[in-house]
Amino acid sequence: MGQSAAVWDYQASMEIVKDLNGIVQVVLRNPQGASARVSLHGGQVTSWRNVQGEELLFTSSKAIFKPPKAMRGGIPICFPQFGNCGSLEQHGFARNKLWKIDENPPPLPPSDSQGKSFVDLILKPSEEDLKFWPHVFEFRLRVSLAIDGRLTLISRIRNVNGKPFNFSFAYHTYLSVSDISEVRVEGLETLDYLDNLFQRERFTEQGDALTFESEVDRVYVSSPSMVAVIDHEKKRTFVIRKEGLPDIVVWNPWEKKSKTMSDFGDEEYKQMLCVDGAVIEKPITLKPGEEWTGRLELSVVPSSFCSDLLDPGHHHF
Repeated sequence: MGQSAAVWDYQASMEIVKDLNGIVQVVLRNPQGASARVSLHGGQVTSWRNVQGEELLFTSSKAIFKPPKAMRGGIPICFPQFGNCGSLEQHGFARNKLWKIDENPPPLPPSDSQGKSFVDLILKPSEEDLKFWPHVFEFRLRVSLAIDGRLTLISRIRNVNGKPFNFSFAYHTYLSVSDISEVRVEGLETLDYLDNLFQRERFTEQGDALTFESEVDRVYVSSPSMVAVIDHEKKRTFVIRKEGLPDIVVWNPWEKKSKTMSDFGDEEYKQMLCVDGAVIEKPITLKPGEEWTGRLELSVVPSSFCSDLLDPGHHHF
């Protein structure tokens, strides 16, 4: 590492650019050459690359990058609801709004800024938003890229309102995989899940790992703080760690559903898997002045490292 790492300038490791539609994007880089890109449209992470420059997140070739449409891929933020209910748009409005860079974020623990390239964003409701969802909130998001290439998203949602409100939430993470039929997810065994393909009926996971041969749309409840997504073909494993997010959504639309989505290629289901840290089964209630924090950390390791990571004794954050 030597001298260069010590003088790495973290302010210079954040660059502000614009996409083709003129929307501001923040690019984070680490000294080794990993990067992440965050769009102010939706506060959405649209890219996360390792040192070799390989893209780790999936984005559809048919994704629409223009507001008010949320982009199909990356890590959309689902708030104040996940799914479809009531008068709000599917997965809530946060992923369709223009966020701002937060110049004065309240302090986070030193571990969330030391040795990291990061950006702080903020979303507050407009007058128009309050007609549809009459709750005054401040949503602060920090996206950071660590020296080892780990990507961390920390959301802090505060009620600055005169009355309590409820919300559900998900980091709708589209992981890029080589071939969905070669992927398995570990860490969900024996858990209960709500199956969206069966009117949210509750089942218990029977397998010792989750593998994919048809459409999957499930919410695993009261899940551990860590799960692993193992990509046999690439010999790499995504390790997902989370705090404040009791549930995990696992979604792959498979063939039939893919053909019904205008912003998704017919065969693209083979290259993606959504595994989301989420709060769905029991929504969060915030009283006036209260704040909720939900934290997601994504890292990639060679698959040979994984078995000892997932030892039951290692389920601490």
